[in-house]
Amino acid sequence: MQGSGIKKIKAIGQHFLKDEKMASRIAAALELPDNMLVLEVGPGEGVLTKYLLQRYPRLLAVEYDKRLIPVLLARFPELKGRIVQDDFLRVNLQELVRDDQYAIIGNFPYQISTGILFQVIEDRERVQRMVGMFQKEVAERVAAAPGSKIYGITSILVQAYYEVEKILDAPPEVFNPPPKVHSTVIRLIRRAEPRVISSYSDLRKIVKVAFNQRRKTLRNALGGMINKSEMSDEIFDRRAEQLSIEEFDRLVQNFLKK
Repeated sequence: MQGSGIKKIKAIGQHFLKDEKMASRIAAALELPDNMLVLEVGPGEGVLTKYLLQRYPRLLAVEYDKRLIPVLLARFPELKGRIVQDDFLRVNLQELVRDDQYAIIGNFPYQISTGILFQVIEDRERVQRMVGMFQKEVAERVAAAPGSKIYGITSILVQAYYEVEKILDAPPEVFNPPPKVHSTVIRLIRRAEPRVISSYSDLRKIVKVAFNQRRKTLRNALGGMINKSEMSDEIFDRRAEQLSIEEFDRLVQNFLKK
């Protein structure tokens, strides 16, 4: 597929995928029934869109750059009425997507990729899967395990509700223009049962406070959230990065001030 000739805007992270073989592999990674509604974030010039439409004819798309809407409609007239020009982080998914279950996919702009993950978590009852292109370091953080220096807020909140799988690495030369970093495609598959029983809001609250002071023990980091009289448990001698998701869940259940 030829490029649109539209000048890319670095400020909004426009690094369009140009590798057809990789686009085909990314579309295939969803592995869902063809009647599933799929929402593509940032279709750009439509390299991935082409392969998605071959598999998922009910495709919806959200594109921020209004210059690209006529380009996409010229190439894919079947998308008429199904491309929303907006910032994905401002889209009301409840209004946009009416189906009970759907999937999200995209070559995500780096600066909003973490925000997209949190959009997925917020709508986790309906988002069955997500396949996305991330900066490699971000993808590694999402998949990180306890004890790792990159294990943190995103690791816990994503893995509490989704299994994380690496699909492929993407070098800079598969994009136009090439970014200065390497990229990785990951897949999230919603767990049949979450790894936590705490509410998402309580879990997020305690995890954010703990990791905002990750060099401190939990006894010092969580002093304002938990009664000091309850901090005799050995768990408070440890740092945030040493706790599993289930242990954070136990903190919420047993110690968080209600």
